[in-house]
Amino acid sequence: MLARSVRAAWVEHGAVGELIPVSRTDADLRDAVATRELFERVKPGVVIHAAAKVGGIAANIADPTSFLMDNLQLDSSVLEAARAVGTRNFLYLGSSCMYPKDYRQPLVESDILAGPLEPTNEGYALSKIVAAKYCEYASRQFGLNYKVIIPSNLYGPDDDYSLSFGHLVAATIAKAHAAKVAKSASIDVWGDGTARREFTFVGDLAMWIVKNLGSMEAWPDLMNVGFGEDHSVLDYYRMALGVVGYESELVTDPSKPVGMHQKLMNSELARRHGWAPTTGMIQGMGIAYERYLVSIAESETPTRWSEPKR
Repeated sequence: MLARSVRAAWVEHGAVGELIPVSRTDADLRDAVATRELFERVKPGVVIHAAAKVGGIAANIADPTSFLMDNLQLDSSVLEAARAVGTRNFLYLGSSCMYPKDYRQPLVESDILAGPLEPTNEGYALSKIVAAKYCEYASRQFGLNYKVIIPSNLYGPDDDYSLSFGHLVAATIAKAHAAKVAKSASIDVWGDGTARREFTFVGDLAMWIVKNLGSMEAWPDLMNVGFGEDHSVLDYYRMALGVVGYESELVTDPSKPVGMHQKLMNSELARRHGWAPTTGMIQGMGIAYERYLVSIAESETPTRWSEPKR
C-alpha cells in the first residue's frame, strides 16, 4: 500500500530521478542471493524499504514464527545488499508495534526497548527492532545515512481488506460494507471496543517521504510519523458505517484479544522536518472506500475470452 502511494506521489510531485519499484516478482527478498543480484543490477543511490510481511492481530497470533523469521530474512537481505553495493541513503519503515505494551502516552522514540512488548505481535515487533538497530549501527560504523521512521498504523487506497491480514480501518470498512450488502443487523467487534489506535492516511506519508528524501541527512536516526490523534475501535466502526452509509449494531466480544490498549505516538521530531498530515479520518476513509468499491467491481468483472483461431 505505501509503496504504491510513494509511486503515485513521485509522479504527482515531479520528483527528480528514476524510481524503480520492486515487487516479489523481481525477487524474493527473503533470498539473500537473489536480493544481492537485484541490487547489483540496479545499484540504487537511495532505497525506500517498505516491504514486509504484515497482518492483523489474528494473523500475528496464528503464525508468529513466520512474522519473525520472514521479516528478519527479508530485512537482512535488503540491508546487507544495499550496504554491499554502496547505497548511502536508506529509509527503513518501522512500526508502532516496536513500542512497549501499555507504556506512557504519547510514545517517544527513546521508549523503544524500555519495557516488554505486546505478546500478540511480539515476533513482528522484534524483527522491526532488529532492523532499526542495524540501521543505527551501519550509520555509525560505516558512515552511512540509514534512517528509520515509525509510522502509525496506515490506511487508504490499496489496503488489504481481508479479515485475516487487514488492519483495523480496512477491516471496519470491509465489515461495514458486507453488513450493508447482507442487510445484517449487527457486526461483531473483537474486544470491548475501548482500545485506541492512531491511523495516518497513506497518501500524506507517501508525499512527505517523496518531498523530503533529499534532506534525510538532517534527520535523526529514528523518528515517529503519526497523525497525532487516536480513536477507539468502536469509533472507527462508527466512522466506517457512516462512510458506507449503513446502520448496524456493534456487538463487542471481550473474550477476543485486542493487543495494546493504546499506542499514540509523539511525532514532534518529524514535524520539525516538515511533517504535517492534512487528511482527516472521515475524508481518508471515504477515499479508501471508493477505491475498495472499485476493486470489488474489478474482481467481479468477467474476463473476456474468445475462441482461439484454428
